[in-house]
This record gives sequence, structure tokens and C-alpha cells, in this order.
Amino acid sequence: MSTFSQSIDSTQARIAAQQNAFKVAAVQMASGTKVEGNLNEARRHIAKAAEMGAKLVVLPEFFAIMGMNELDKVAVAEQPGQGPIQRFLSEVAREHKIWLVGGSIPMVAALPNHVRNACLVFDETGAQVARYDKIHLFNLTLGNEQYNEASTIEAGNQVVVVDSPFGRIGLAICYDLRFPELFRAMKDVDIIVLPAAFTATTGKMHWEPLVRARAIENLSYVIAAGQGGYHVNGRETHGHSMVIDPWGRVMDELHRGSGVVVAEINPSYQASLRKSLPALTHRTLSCAEQNSI
Repeated sequence: MSTFSQSIDSTQARIAAQQNAFKVAAVQMASGTKVEGNLNEARRHIAKAAEMGAKLVVLPEFFAIMGMNELDKVAVAEQPGQGPIQRFLSEVAREHKIWLVGGSIPMVAALPNHVRNACLVFDETGAQVARYDKIHLFNLTLGNEQYNEASTIEAGNQVVVVDSPFGRIGLAICYDLRFPELFRAMKDVDIIVLPAAFTATTGKMHWEPLVRARAIENLSYVIAAGQGGYHVNGRETHGHSMVIDPWGRVMDELHRGSGVVVAEINPSYQASLRKSLPALTHRTLSCAEQNSI
């Protein structure tokens, strides 16, 4: 083959890959105690992401409320298909013609004074197409910091993957990041979305290594959208929202404060990596099926 022909083939391959690619965004916030104010801020960031060409946008964990105490979220918990937070998510997704991962919001639970920490996904028509309830509940006692999510959150028990125009999307929330078996149970997802409100203390050492590890071991893109900054309730969250490619490379990142992270996902590139390193086909263990010795 001539050098000229090789150049044409290479150019055509790049054009095909570019046509196959699409942009995604992670929104970072430092949410306060008022739902309406948080929704207004989220609206601005989503509009910016859409203007930048993002077709899939991910909000942080509890983007609509970070209360003064743990029971504040119980007071604004919504029934399925009802309430101002869900209406907001549906309307904004439809307005910008995007797929919107609504971070997580408080939904009613069976236990009194508890909520479900629920991640809702809306398509470009504003229809809800998936719901994931956080399975792993954060518990930390470290110096003056104490967290016990089980005191106000009822755990979910189902792994959720949603088929989309962008591939198979696996849903997880914050503390779930520490449990790789959850992501293995998703079965070869193309994109992992992770709304989070990681603490500043644990985030400094663990956030980026864990996010990159989940991308590398699953050969998946990861869109990690975090709370990032100081909150009215005195809490400090780590931020560092990022998009990671299947090779573990940080494509874009926002360290602190409110804003938007945007990156381009290329399914052709992902497919080539999975062909070159077919690690997902080499798995021989199923943790759920192993008998203890």
C-alpha cells in the first residue's frame, strides 16, 4: 500500500471515530439547604454543559439538598413520579434534549424517618428510564468526623444498568465506589456514572485512585460528579469531579467549587482497547458463586 493510500485510510478512520464520539459532562456543586436555590444552580450548569455539546450530563449526590441535619432530606423526600425535584429533572432533560443522570435525590422509604438515596435517569424526552437506590451506606468514625448513613437512609438491593444511545450505563453512588464486586455485577458496561459527595478527609487519599481503578478494571469510561467545597452545614466535600477513560486517564477534572467538566467519549477507542486487552473475557471467578473454605 502506498504512503498516500495509508494516509487516506488513516484519515477516514479518524473521521469515522469522530462521528462515533459524543460529549459527556459532570456537574460539580456545593449544594446548600434550600431545594429551590440548588435547582436553580443545577439548571445553570446543565445549560452550560448542553451549550458545550454534552449529550449525557451527570449531577452530584444529593444535589438538591445538603441539609443542616440528617433529617432535613427526609422532609423533602418525594414519591415516585411526583415532586419538584423530579419535575425539574424531567423538564431540563427535555428542554436541552439530553440524557440526564439526576445525581441522587431523597425518595420515600419504607422505614420511618428514612429515605432512599435514589439516582434517577431521564432521556431526551424527559421520560424517566431508570432508578438506582444506593446499596452501600457510608459509615465513618475518624477523629471529629462521624457519619452513619444507615440512620436516615434505607439501602437499596438491586444492581441497575440502563441501555442508552451511548451504550450500557451502570449506575452507582459515592460509597459504592469502594466495592468492585458491584461493578463486576454490571456485566461489561460501557459507561459508569458515579454521583458523589465524598468527604474531604477520605477523598484526599482515596477518590482518584478508586475512580481510576473502576475505569481500568472494567475498561469503562467513568463520569464522576461530586459535591465540592464548603457547605452551610459545616461539611466539606472533596470535589475533583472527573471523566476517566477506559485506560485510566483523567480526561478532565474540576478540583473545587461549582462548575462543569466536559470530555469526549469515543466508543471506537474503547472497543479497540477491549480488543487489544480482552481482560473482561478472562474472568474466571464469580464472587457470588464461590464457597468459603
